[in-house]
Amino acid sequence: MASVVAGVGSFLPPRVVRNGDPPLSGLDTTEDWIRKRTGIERRRWVDPGTSTGDLAVEAGRAALRGAGDPVVDLVVLATTTPDHHSPGTAPWVAARLGLGTVPAFDISAACSGFTYGMAVGDAWIRSGSAECVLVLAAETLSTITDPSDRGTAVVFADGAGAVVLRGGEPGEPGAVQAVSLGSDGAQHDLAVVSAGGSRRPDPEGAAALADRCLRMRGPDMFAHAVRRMTEVSRLLLTRLEWPVDSVGAFIGHQANQRILDKVADLVGVPATSRFANIRDVGNTSSASIPLVMHDLVEAGTVPCGARTLLTAFGGGAVWGAIGLTWPDLKPAS
Repeated sequence: MASVVAGVGSFLPPRVVRNGDPPLSGLDTTEDWIRKRTGIERRRWVDPGTSTGDLAVEAGRAALRGAGDPVVDLVVLATTTPDHHSPGTAPWVAARLGLGTVPAFDISAACSGFTYGMAVGDAWIRSGSAECVLVLAAETLSTITDPSDRGTAVVFADGAGAVVLRGGEPGEPGAVQAVSLGSDGAQHDLAVVSAGGSRRPDPEGAAALADRCLRMRGPDMFAHAVRRMTEVSRLLLTRLEWPVDSVGAFIGHQANQRILDKVADLVGVPATSRFANIRDVGNTSSASIPLVMHDLVEAGTVPCGARTLLTAFGGGAVWGAIGLTWPDLKPAS
């Protein structure tokens, strides 16, 4: 038994924020600086009243439609920005999608959330506990970002992606071949929201804005992301006995274009096999990889069965990689 990608979907909020638009235009920076340092030219932010769950519902609906609206046995939602501290967002999303009383839960693995969610879905299917799993990754990072902080405001964005996994054969297009995950809690403060959790409750919202919003140690994050994404990618390729030049599609977490380029260079991925959309959507954390996957399905860019490497690193610190063959999916249009 193997888990096979049977559908992919995505959703982006309609509001487009370019590098020269408010509030970014008020920062001590320029459009050109942002583009050169991050690779980002524009990103999507939600309007007030739109939640992470709202985005997840739309992405999930698209993925289920692409998979032929199967009966779902499990819903997993990766997010750093749930609708509430409690309850989880996944059960509400499942209800809105009309999936009944299936088990549904959130996982928090920062920017590596999608790889962790895929690992969960893959394990449930391989164990025989589920025949079909909806893996969602959705974020509204603009809601926890300080618009005056140049280190985060220009980077983070909102969006959602989804993948439907079904039981199948290892030789099928879209089959997950291997998963590798890791973490290093000693680096927990690489990217953190200091106030509001049980370690530092802030019931009256009295903490300074700097402590209530996401803060990131940018240079350290860059170094750790490059190191861990390179290591886990090489590990997975070795385990699968895939020569790096046989990889037809490499999709890294869309954190920063320079990180993506550095990792791909160190791993040795050919330039023709590297795919990204960070220029147009920014860093959407856990949602970034499925957003790229959906773009590629819609464009028909990657040939069916191509060896595909997905890798991510996020605050926590957590990282992961997935090897699969490119699914046989048709554009929704």
